[in-house]
Amino acid sequence: MEDKDFSQVIEDIGAVISAHHSFLLMSHVRPDGDAIGSQIALGFSLMAMGKEVYLVNEDGVPESLEFLKGSEKVTLPPKEAIEVDVAIALDTATKPRLGDKSLHAASKAKVWLNIDHHISNPAYGDVNLINARKPATGQIVYELLIALGYPIPDETRDAIYVAVSTDTGSFQYASTTAETYVLGADLIRRGLNVGKINADTYDNHPYRRLELMRALLNTLQISEDGQLAYWELLDKTRMDLDLQPDDSEGLIDMIRSVKGVRVAVFFEELPDGKIRVSMRSKDSGVNVCDVAMTFGGGGHALAAGIRMAGPLVDAKPRVLSALRSALASQNNF
Repeated sequence: MEDKDFSQVIEDIGAVISAHHSFLLMSHVRPDGDAIGSQIALGFSLMAMGKEVYLVNEDGVPESLEFLKGSEKVTLPPKEAIEVDVAIALDTATKPRLGDKSLHAASKAKVWLNIDHHISNPAYGDVNLINARKPATGQIVYELLIALGYPIPDETRDAIYVAVSTDTGSFQYASTTAETYVLGADLIRRGLNVGKINADTYDNHPYRRLELMRALLNTLQISEDGQLAYWELLDKTRMDLDLQPDDSEGLIDMIRSVKGVRVAVFFEELPDGKIRVSMRSKDSGVNVCDVAMTFGGGGHALAAGIRMAGPLVDAKPRVLSALRSALASQNNF
């Protein structure tokens, strides 16, 4: 999205917000820090303007994010559709990823806004603010609020930081820009307790996460050339350890960080029989989003995902074959 397009879309979103009173904010199923953080950030800014705001997520707030101020406002979608003027999808690459219950809750909305940073987003809103160059949807929300002069209460401030920090690997990934650091500095100037919020985000995991890490390491495999690392989580392991959906968040970075590894993959059996595949590349020449899209998934060039039919014994070799081809193509370039 060019700067002039960005400015025009900002104006369009501002016009929609000015013209309406009630808003339903949603994010994708199995939400992460960017999804929940973006919801809370924009939601509390709108509340501070006197708007009527509902925050809904199909799976609720992950246990690891319950420390965020305002997280209690994010609820499961009600059975009946909510009477609202505007539905806002945040950090959600495709509309179905919001979940059937959330989509039903939003079915009476007159206008849809789509705010996201996934390159695979098909622009399903009436107004679409999509910028794949931004490292997190939280940064887009921040820039939107600053551009429109909207309030940034404490809940918004903290949620933006967590959204951006978690989606940039604590400001480490290549997608992190100078503007991202300016954002962090501004939030600290606004009163963010950076030490406490980092401790709450990264140093407060349940013991079962450590048990999960041990189980995953026992399945770890690395290709002969050392460029491809992968592990798997079986549904039986999930049940044995009584895991929560967000217990595995960020663990793929452990194998991604191995010297020589260019692509890391996390295969996960889901209760419905499908397979969730998370892929991370640390080589700009290997675009895992392109691979994901061949299986109906999507995401970013260096971080993408797939939800595909099982069983694992069938899905795993198909994905690994596609990744080996992508790596070989780059090696021969």
